[in-house]
Amino acid sequence: MLKKSYSKTGAACRVTFKYENEEQAANAVLAGEFNDWSLHETPMKKLKDGSFSVTLSLPAGHNYRFRYVLDGNVWVNDSQADGYAPNEYGEANSVLTL
Repeated sequence: MLKKSYSKTGAACRVTFKYENEEQAANAVLAGEFNDWSLHETPMKKLKDGSFSVTLSLPAGHNYRFRYVLDGNVWVNDSQADGYAPNEYGEANSVLTL
């Protein structure tokens, strides 16, 4: 799930990424174009209901490809992403449009 909150000028957007975690993973990381697909830079917080969440401020006017990485090696998409785009591994990435 993506929740967007634009700045007054519209130049930036605070985006909350939330993953429901039906797999019941122990941990999750947000990887995408905004952090060079890092598996360490954007860890997600596990909430009381078992889901994961993290909030980032990103420049508006761009599309960003991203995925959630569960337990260090399971790459999954956001079921409510703004779109999807194929990647070089024969799968798809989630797309965030700001």
